[in-house]
Amino acid sequence: MKKISACLFLAGLLSAASAQPGPATANESTIVAPPVVLPASLRTNAPVVRPLSMQDCIAAAIQHNFDVRVERYEPLKSKLALEETYAGYDPLLNLSGTHSHNNAGGPMTTNGTFITENNAFSSTLGGSLPSGTTYNVFGNVGDTYEPFPETASGQVGVQVTQPLLKNLWIDSTRLAITAAKNQVKQSEQGLRLQLINTITAVETAYLELIYDQENVGVQQEGLDLAQTQLDQDRQRVQVGSLAPLDVQQDEAQVAQDKATLISAISALGTAQRALKILITDRYSDWIAVDIQPTMKLDAPLQNFNLQDSWTKGMTQRPDLLQARLSLELQGIQLKYDRNQVFPELDLVASYGYNGAGSGYSDTFGEYQAGNRPFYTYGAQVSMPLSELRARSIYKGDKAVEQQLLLKLKELEQTIMVNIDNDIGVAVADYESVQATKQARIYAEAALDAEQKKYAVGKSTTFTVLQLQNTLTGARSAELRALASYQEALTVLAQAEGSTLERRSVDVTWK
Repeated sequence: MKKISACLFLAGLLSAASAQPGPATANESTIVAPPVVLPASLRTNAPVVRPLSMQDCIAAAIQHNFDVRVERYEPLKSKLALEETYAGYDPLLNLSGTHSHNNAGGPMTTNGTFITENNAFSSTLGGSLPSGTTYNVFGNVGDTYEPFPETASGQVGVQVTQPLLKNLWIDSTRLAITAAKNQVKQSEQGLRLQLINTITAVETAYLELIYDQENVGVQQEGLDLAQTQLDQDRQRVQVGSLAPLDVQQDEAQVAQDKATLISAISALGTAQRALKILITDRYSDWIAVDIQPTMKLDAPLQNFNLQDSWTKGMTQRPDLLQARLSLELQGIQLKYDRNQVFPELDLVASYGYNGAGSGYSDTFGEYQAGNRPFYTYGAQVSMPLSELRARSIYKGDKAVEQQLLLKLKELEQTIMVNIDNDIGVAVADYESVQATKQARIYAEAALDAEQKKYAVGKSTTFTVLQLQNTLTGARSAELRALASYQEALTVLAQAEGSTLERRSVDVTWK
């Protein structure tokens, strides 16, 4: 098929159409249109032809497509959110120091005053552990130096609380961490889903561009056939073997084919823009670029296996994996809710040392000697009498889990049906390719035979033009079938979730 530059052809066609009408000749156009003034950018900048393969376009989209770039931040955000949840285990250090002065006065004093001066210092380091254990390491010391000789005292020790029921196997911190890990996985699948959708869109746009480009060539060939017929019939009119009125059929056909060609060229421009916007984040740099696909439309025979496709869909579809992760997360929430129904039954214990003396040095010395220990141990129970709130939350989340399970099963069934449908469409499109190919071959043979009959006066202009239209339509239909078959394979891969594997796209999480 003939290849033409769409922009240059259209500009030339419109320029020719703007000429003053005159007597029709074999080389004149019969379309009359007002003069067309092209933009300065088109008058000065010739299109830059850039051959691109399908894989080139996919690679460009992965790097520059806005939707992909936006979605790429989601795994990063979820990982940072996961790091934030571990702050629940960060120890908390508190330090304090105070000085107090108190003039109490009172009738029992000799001078009517009773003044005390005190210093106090304390520190605590507390937090929780993944086992649910909470701890608090503490130390305090203080002195009094008025009105008596200076004395100091204090304590150092540790307090521990270990849950035995509520908050034992899961608590709010562990729930937040597990949920955040789940969200990381979901965000990674979300990026995979966006990549699959974007690559599918790129493949479809690329195939449509090939079709529109080839279709321009088909329509040009149809116009050439009609123009040749018109030129020949004009010569027949000049020699008197054909009535002048018969040429009007040829002229009408030429005009119609020009209009069809202009429409095809417009569709080609739209296809160019549709592909460009998918593969670039700087569209202005691509305005003058004429993308030339290096791929040819063909119909390779593919063996379709419904069970294999279902297996891929059940194991690779990102949206299905996200749904399963959501159900898993709800199960974790239920585990937490179930634990919150139990009463709080905690073991509590503390151990440390006392210290006292005439000053800080004596107090710290006793800490070090460890000869004045203290300790406590026991248990404590705390529980609402009805547990109505906790039980209601648990039952509500149980219902949510059942909903998510039903939605998951519905999605699995929908995927299976879609894959079944997509395989059916692909098979039908492949058969359509074979049928349209035969139709095109028969149309070429029919036109060739009719032209030979017309050359010896055994056919009419109307019949020849009709067969020319049939041939052009058959060529366009064959191209449409080829593009549709390739697009059906693309859609099937999307339904299976195998697009990344099919296009050798490696998604590495960082």
